[in-house]
Amino acid sequence: MSTAFLFPGQGSQSIGMLNGYTHLPEIQNLFERANNALGYDLLSIIQSGPAEELNKTEITQPAILAVSYAFWLLYEEEKGAKPSVLAGHSLGEYSAYVAAGSIAFEDALKLVARRGALMQAAVPEGQGAMAAILGMEDDLVASICDEVAATAGIVSAVNFNSPGQVVIAGTADAVAKAVEVLKERGAKRALMLPVSVPSHCALMKPAAEQFAKDLETTHIQSPGIPVINNVDVAAVFKPEQIRDSLIRQLYSPVRWSETVKKIEGMDVLECIECGPGKVLSGLQKRIVDDLPITHVLEHVSAADLGK
Repeated sequence: MSTAFLFPGQGSQSIGMLNGYTHLPEIQNLFERANNALGYDLLSIIQSGPAEELNKTEITQPAILAVSYAFWLLYEEEKGAKPSVLAGHSLGEYSAYVAAGSIAFEDALKLVARRGALMQAAVPEGQGAMAAILGMEDDLVASICDEVAATAGIVSAVNFNSPGQVVIAGTADAVAKAVEVLKERGAKRALMLPVSVPSHCALMKPAAEQFAKDLETTHIQSPGIPVINNVDVAAVFKPEQIRDSLIRQLYSPVRWSETVKKIEGMDVLECIECGPGKVLSGLQKRIVDDLPITHVLEHVSAADLGK
């Protein structure tokens, strides 16, 4: 059966997201490697918090990547089968490249920790914002944001998560103005999101310029499994192409609806969400009607986990 693995991004984290698995030797070994790479006890923060620490962007990102890869290893050990294609939502793309053998686990942890720190530093606290817009056509959300940006400042559509669910980001004032206009023009709901970093918009370009230096010094090789990237909705295989797409990803929209539809058109018969939570499963059910999705832990033997 042709299978796609999908890796979630920031926002899927929760304290204790490895409950039931920390006793496994392969998990303990993986997090010993993680702790050595990062210089702090990542597993302790994942399991015990505090929430303020786990939710720091520079910690959230390696935490989600490590948990996602841990679940990938459990599946790989149990099933011994490789999916035909991988994809990840924003940060999740790094998990996909680790699973595909393109970026080493330790290198990816350092990259996403640096990515998170640069994103946080790019916009001072309180000066950026994000909002979820529900019940409006994607193109209309994007065009209204462009209209508002002409006079109010930076704001754009940044996450095309599923039909009728678009996230916008930019400066706080411009996002607030866009929310007001979008409601007036017919959006069913517009919700401000509790985030401090306005991801995937033009405000992240300074972070991308600095992050390019980190990517340049990181060893990247051609993935053993195709990874559909966020910015082009395409699989690229040359290291320089991967670096370029990861740089552009910081300030470009996440085209998740298109990604899922592309995977559907690749004769994939099932998708498996590989990471904490089930955010992508919820989105997929609104994107396509007949492409089933399950969670990776449904495929791992409970007996082997001591449950």
